[in-house]
Amino acid sequence: MELTLLGTGTPEGLPRPGCPCAACAVSVGPRSRAATSLLVDGALLLDLTPGAVLAGARAGHSLAGVRQVLLTHPHDGPPVELPPGLPAAGRVPDGQELAVISGHRVRAVPMDAPGTGYEVTGPDGSRLLYLPPGGAPAGWGSPGAGASPSPAGFAGVGVGQRPYDTVVADVLGRPEALARLRASGAAGPTTDVIAVHLDHDIPPGRELERRCAAAGARTVPDGTTVTVGDYHAVPDLPRRTLVLGGARSGKSFEAERRLAGFPEVVYVATGGSRDGDAEWAARVGLHRERRPAGWRTAETCELAPLLVEGGPPLLIDCLALWLTDAMDRAGAWDDAVWAGRGRKELAERVAELVAAVRATRRTVVAVSNEVGSGIVPATPSGRRFRDELGRLNHAVAAECEHVLLVVAGQAVVLKD
Repeated sequence: MELTLLGTGTPEGLPRPGCPCAACAVSVGPRSRAATSLLVDGALLLDLTPGAVLAGARAGHSLAGVRQVLLTHPHDGPPVELPPGLPAAGRVPDGQELAVISGHRVRAVPMDAPGTGYEVTGPDGSRLLYLPPGGAPAGWGSPGAGASPSPAGFAGVGVGQRPYDTVVADVLGRPEALARLRASGAAGPTTDVIAVHLDHDIPPGRELERRCAAAGARTVPDGTTVTVGDYHAVPDLPRRTLVLGGARSGKSFEAERRLAGFPEVVYVATGGSRDGDAEWAARVGLHRERRPAGWRTAETCELAPLLVEGGPPLLIDCLALWLTDAMDRAGAWDDAVWAGRGRKELAERVAELVAAVRATRRTVVAVSNEVGSGIVPATPSGRRFRDELGRLNHAVAAECEHVLLVVAGQAVVLKD
């Protein structure tokens, strides 16, 4: 089954008409993207968009052989004119299956947002799943609860059925959709995941590629033709990542985003709760609200056992608060204790953590504060914390395949 992506952008396209933003300003030439539309084997058109005929011609395909036109989502704005010779566009009712004269079978997948997804099985048996913008399959449990496809509306991976060969979806807008597919087995290690419905909230170029790679997906330019079932490797996801940044730099959000496409994640909160501190409770609440429903939270500073045991990916937020706890336990804030047993006890605890990071087989994203560029603390204990955090960051970074520094919400790659 051959798939041509006539467009890969949002319904508004990229750049958006009249938008002065920085991303739209650089989305020109090969970086521009028309509204997402898929041509399957020259016979099935998924989403009719303005300029579809011209887009097909630029890609070397004619729409003269199209036998079925299906829509996935409501189209706002002026109606799209149906090119001469094309059959009328329509939508398949959720859960129903349509047989196309070309030999393709199409099943409508119900979404949790307005729109319809389509599972397409080609004459050769290859399988494609296409999801609308902002949509994720409906009727599933959370990934962490042993989710399974809804038998009424989604065929998914039944007995003897392999994962989809290709998934085309709003990977960056709805990463939990990909997590659900992986949790159910509908997307496997060899599934080619292509990100579409791309908008101006992510700058094109390397940043877009990095975001997609973090989700195990890839992007392609408009007009690209792919063979469903061919394997396309994306850059290997680093198993250990350290995300550094100052206060309110966006480092926690960056770390969460890197694991948003995983079906299960253990969020390790090292800060715990602080009785009577309303402001801290509000901070913790904001973090919890933006985590996917399938994530599990563990409030602990005992990181070494978690790193040693197997299980789903870990997101550790953050090492600075872990160090605070470790210094509390060692009595390291007191100059006399520090000069006696405190330094040795803290060094042993840090060494245990670093060794666990080195030996872990889990996917780990750890967050830490970068404090070396700030004002020199006025107290010996403050300077001690700054120095020890710098040493801890140094040691953990040495054991990680990937290190990022987040500044003003922008991720700078330090080690890759």
